Amino acid sequence: MSRKRWGASVLLAGALSLITGAVAAPAQAHQQHSDGARTVGYYTQWSIYDRHVPVSTLVTSGAAAKLTTLNYAFGFLDEAGRCVSADPWADFQRPVPAEEAVNGVADAPGQALNGNLNQLRELKAKFPKLRINISLGGWTGSKYFSNAALTPESRAASVRSCVDQWIKGDIAGPGVAAGIFDGVDIDWEWPGSAGNDRNVIRPEDKQNFTKLLAEYRLQLGKLGRTTRKSYDLTAFLTANPTALDAGFEVSKVFSLLTFATVQGYDFHGTWEPLTNQQSALRSPAADPTKADFSSQTAVDALLKRGAPRSKVVLGVPFYGHGWTGVTNQNHGLFQPSTGAAPSRFDAGTEDYKALRDLVTAGTYKVYRDNTAGHAWIFDGSTFWTYDDPMEMRRKARYINDRGLGGAMIWSLDGDTTNGELISALHDGPCH
Repeated sequence: MSRKRWGASVLLAGALSLITGAVAAPAQAHQQHSDGARTVGYYTQWSIYDRHVPVSTLVTSGAAAKLTTLNYAFGFLDEAGRCVSADPWADFQRPVPAEEAVNGVADAPGQALNGNLNQLRELKAKFPKLRINISLGGWTGSKYFSNAALTPESRAASVRSCVDQWIKGDIAGPGVAAGIFDGVDIDWEWPGSAGNDRNVIRPEDKQNFTKLLAEYRLQLGKLGRTTRKSYDLTAFLTANPTALDAGFEVSKVFSLLTFATVQGYDFHGTWEPLTNQQSALRSPAADPTKADFSSQTAVDALLKRGAPRSKVVLGVPFYGHGWTGVTNQNHGLFQPSTGAAPSRFDAGTEDYKALRDLVTAGTYKVYRDNTAGHAWIFDGSTFWTYDDPMEMRRKARYINDRGLGGAMIWSLDGDTTNGELISALHDGPCH
């Protein structure tokens, strides 16, 4: 989803009418949080490993109380387009010890559901207003979306599989995980244009993406009439206007979605030799590359193409990108480098909490462009572009001033143990 280069980078009648070419707005697609502002956070299944961020951390950090929607990332599709678990051990097999459990009780031997999914169930019991959605795809999990979306038959089978596995709860056994998820988040990176290597890409992906969403609306609506529940359908959209035009019929897509999140980060990174911003609100005037990559550019591209602003949710990063061997001029900004900065997990990418520690230790100084709206840190040779609490508050003001649908976080495991970033975002004027 993130921490990588971005791609070159219901009513039954409503869904049926869109499949046949007319655009209707399903009733379920218009729901939103009562105050109009959403805080959507991605929790990654791999957070339990090296980062040691179990689901219970969302309680102790205060994050869960500030979220309106939690996206669990990721479920994958197989070559036939059917939903599968990307990591069964993390999802539902791992026995969670008492010290990591949301309710303080260890998983018992032989219980039907373990792992992150059982902890999400406990989280929902503790925060009953929190919507929890399964996110499908991501950067490495988008390989077979094109296969799933290709024909009416493949779309129906794929959606049926995903609804059965995640919404009806069959992923860990028949009905074992039922009731955990309130909807589906589609993270296809990217229909009709390049994403991760070896992704299946077809020219008809753009229209088929819309048809896939219509099939989700059809089947979720049918299920909702049985369960008397309303299910979310959301999608993650590119910040690249070229990829947006290649893969998304924007106004049709938004008519089917509860809301969409737009990538507000990875505008630049260590795939480029020159240091730059990765998440500026506006394109810096002094950028020598003249690349118009910014949150405002991404938002404006969606609005221009017919997206309703109340459904546009701006993505914000809880991580940074970094270069080393940087020329010591202009506080390191727009300077040549020798490569990616070393980090704990992926060279050139680091969690906010680790970058904060560098500043606290006094080895790096913070710099800002208050006009463009971005921050970076530099120690004379290593440069990191990131968002700190001041930038989160700036983005909260921007979301509020433009009447957008809220903010999306990638990803919650990058925050401090006391939820420094989500607190700054949540307590800003968008709430």
